[in-house]
Amino acid sequence: MNIPECENVIVGGGLAGISTAIELLDNNKRVLIIERHIEENFGGLAKKSFGGILFSGTPLQKRAGIKDSPALLYEDWMRYGEFTERDSLGAKWAKFYSDHSISIIYNWLIHKGVEFLPVVNWPERGMYVKGNSVPRWHITWGTGYDLSNKVVQHLLNHKNKKNLEIKFQHRVESIVIESNRAVGIKVFDESKKEGLSISSKNIVIASGGITGGNLELVKKHWHPHLSTPPDTLLNGSHKYADGTIHIDLEQKGIQPTHLNRQWHYAAGIPMPNPEKGKYRDGLSLVPPRSAIWVDATGKRFQPPLVAYTDTLFFVENILKTTHQYSWSIMNWKIAIKELAVSGSEYMSAFRNKNKLRMIKDVLFGNKALVNRLIDESDHFVVADTIDELVNKMNQQGNNNLVNLEILKRDLQNYDDEIGRGKSYFNDEQLRRLVNFRLYRGDRIRTSKFQKILDPKAGPLIAVKQYILSRKSLGGIPTNLNSQVINKEGDVISGLYAVGESAGFGGGGIHGKRSLEGTFLGSCILTGRVAGAHIAGIKFQN
Repeated sequence: MNIPECENVIVGGGLAGISTAIELLDNNKRVLIIERHIEENFGGLAKKSFGGILFSGTPLQKRAGIKDSPALLYEDWMRYGEFTERDSLGAKWAKFYSDHSISIIYNWLIHKGVEFLPVVNWPERGMYVKGNSVPRWHITWGTGYDLSNKVVQHLLNHKNKKNLEIKFQHRVESIVIESNRAVGIKVFDESKKEGLSISSKNIVIASGGITGGNLELVKKHWHPHLSTPPDTLLNGSHKYADGTIHIDLEQKGIQPTHLNRQWHYAAGIPMPNPEKGKYRDGLSLVPPRSAIWVDATGKRFQPPLVAYTDTLFFVENILKTTHQYSWSIMNWKIAIKELAVSGSEYMSAFRNKNKLRMIKDVLFGNKALVNRLIDESDHFVVADTIDELVNKMNQQGNNNLVNLEILKRDLQNYDDEIGRGKSYFNDEQLRRLVNFRLYRGDRIRTSKFQKILDPKAGPLIAVKQYILSRKSLGGIPTNLNSQVINKEGDVISGLYAVGESAGFGGGGIHGKRSLEGTFLGSCILTGRVAGAHIAGIKFQN
């Protein structure tokens, strides 16, 4: 079945694709979005995200006295990403993001009614490679759920909505390229079980990366610096981010770059109620800074793993261990103050914009969240004593790997150092906690040097955590117009790639690491740039 030629086809209805569509509608262009999911899930992975976005120079930063600039952001970005000459396209996109995070991303969202919490967060400070010099991570009031809904509603109620068509439950299987020009797509209608051929003047790939529905592809492109892929790898991405388009373009001579650069998280637990399928869904925890991280045997990592420092460092060190998973040891008092989930479903006070509940959670601890995780996940182990805790940890894995004496020794040594007083802290984790608490935004969410084995702070909690596949840092190479280019550097006419499909810009905007919050921001940035270029508009460089 053939469909008459379209003006602009967007492959994927996530944040990047929707941002492209809005830009095109703003310029009175016709748009067809091809979305594989059902209509109620329109909006992609952003809807399930925590909703944090990195900006430089916002009113919130200025109000807090945070001195930031595009030049400082770019300097941090290049250093933390450890860019090389092979990353020149990604570096150009990083510079573009740094220069335009306010004009192209922040203002665009504000005008659509998106709000951000008043306190700017400060993740990815860096362990031994310096990360963010200042707080830049702006959390959406309402999480990614509200952000996605605001953008989706703007699209669906656009003044030029007559120019918009959306086809749900349609899977794009191939891009048709003739004489170095994209001319159409091959589609399968999953509801009618029939194939379609759609021709278009412009095609925008916004179908996500490779880290979701095809974990074997993730393992195939595993980076050698990350040791071997773990036996248990959880999926924290979109189930339809399966690399279909990447593979198709590679067969046509358009080589995706840096696919072995993947942004995994270290604190994943199996989703309590996963969807059935060949993938295994995981839930990404935001682990407490005050928790003690140990390997599968109960031995504390050295140097200590401290949350909010360097995600890649966490993943690398856990994968170096024999069993390639970890335990996070804390107590009730630490958990209710510091534990969070990197997603909208579990962060109900944020998602539902319940200010009183959020203030109560900050002041008195998020007991509802911790209780829910304990009730729903068998990877949360709770006990009144360390002996009982280790016994339950060993029962959970049915392997007796955790050594009671080693774990008890490491926890007691940590507690003893706290007991000697802040003036005598020599433990690296405690020194970092001192530094964290100097910033007001971290102090209100960080325990004041809480002993782990303190019976008044119990019960004890141990969380068994796996590596969780989250985002592709590599992807389809693009120039600063979001146009796809081949390995010779030639533009493929009429073909664009945005968001995670393009490695968030240029086939790798982040380099080796992310400063965090640059994922949702890059989806909007690359999408708007693609739409503007198609419409004959160029954002100022």
